[in-house]
Amino acid sequence: MDAKRPVSLANARSRYLLTVCSHIYFPTCSPKYPSCLFFQYNTQLGPPYHILVDTNFINFSIKAKLDIVQSMMDCLYAKCIPCITDCVMAEIEKLGMKYRVALRIAKDPRFERLPCTHKGTYADDCLVQRVTQHKCYILATVDRDLKRRIRKIPGVPIMYISNHRFNIERMPDDYGAPRF
Repeated sequence: MDAKRPVSLANARSRYLLTVCSHIYFPTCSPKYPSCLFFQYNTQLGPPYHILVDTNFINFSIKAKLDIVQSMMDCLYAKCIPCITDCVMAEIEKLGMKYRVALRIAKDPRFERLPCTHKGTYADDCLVQRVTQHKCYILATVDRDLKRRIRKIPGVPIMYISNHRFNIERMPDDYGAPRF
């Protein structure tokens, strides 16, 4: 019974402190953001832009009959370097012969190839991990779930396709991204 008594006293004391000290502000642990994020925009972004490309972004750009590199430059008014990870390449290769045009576009020499060091080939986790570690990328995707995950990461612009053209969100006007 003595073992239970200090626990109940501690609970009573903590309840008392919570009611008495409820007006005092106690700082909570908030996530630490890197210093490159100034006024919610990422200052590490600048031409030439490195754009991480997702599988469905390539497929939708083929359906919309858009040249990926040229449309990116038209969207950002600057030189763009599309980057593709090993996981995205593996995902395109798994899709088979139906998506051979997407595979040919992904193997274009204008695309920079980024090696992956993690296990598994789930492209969405790979892209989120890379964007979280390195804030110098713009993510190009059409996937709603991936967009939702990326919006939770501060300072990462998202490129998407709408009305047969590339658009970008969360990009400051100073960097040349037009608002439509």
